[in-house]
Amino acid sequence: MGNIYLIRHGQASFGADDYDVLSPIGIRQAEVLGGHLANLGVRIDRSISGDLRRQQHTANATLQQLLGDDQNAPVIEIDPAFNEFDADAVIRALLPDMLPEEPEALNILRNAAQHRAEFQRLFAKLIGRWLTGEYDTPGLQSWQGFVEQVQGGLERLLQQADNKQNIAVFTSGGTITALLHLITGIAPARAFELNWQIVNTSLSCLKFRGTQVSLASFNSHVHLQLLKAPELITYR
Repeated sequence: MGNIYLIRHGQASFGADDYDVLSPIGIRQAEVLGGHLANLGVRIDRSISGDLRRQQHTANATLQQLLGDDQNAPVIEIDPAFNEFDADAVIRALLPDMLPEEPEALNILRNAAQHRAEFQRLFAKLIGRWLTGEYDTPGLQSWQGFVEQVQGGLERLLQQADNKQNIAVFTSGGTITALLHLITGIAPARAFELNWQIVNTSLSCLKFRGTQVSLASFNSHVHLQLLKAPELITYR
């Protein structure tokens, strides 16, 4: 059987003007992951990333530590199907209807870095509405549309894959959540409860043969735990 390693990007710049940039901790997380995979003797035959900068930067930093200057290292393939859903668009589209019951929401969301717990509560509430499909608005990608995007990426990957390959996919938490939903049949709301626990640069492993895919492991971050450095275990 082949292996697909789903790797969540390193810590991004939460609360900054540009979220789509790895923080210094995020870069370190990716380097630690690459070194850990090298120590385990993991062979990567193909590497795929979404086209977001935080995903590609994680891929480059991880593979540099894993493969060094190996001239035969696989080129990182880019497939935007493995991008994260547009969280900002979800917030902009669904927040107005929620303001009557959450009058402080706008201030909290604008100052997320200073209100992390409240931001998470409000964001989870907005995502819950998005998942139902009852609040879909023109121009906003629906949850079902996002799932179909991710499914298309997985199907393309499998069509091109050899059953003995180890494939690394550098992606994001929402994308991993959609894959959990597709592969295990877990309900979207339950899948997102797991989403909030996905650690930056964690590994989830899928086993595949042909078009048959199963979940082998989820959210492993032992590479960070072994360092006994709690600051490296982050969720955004």
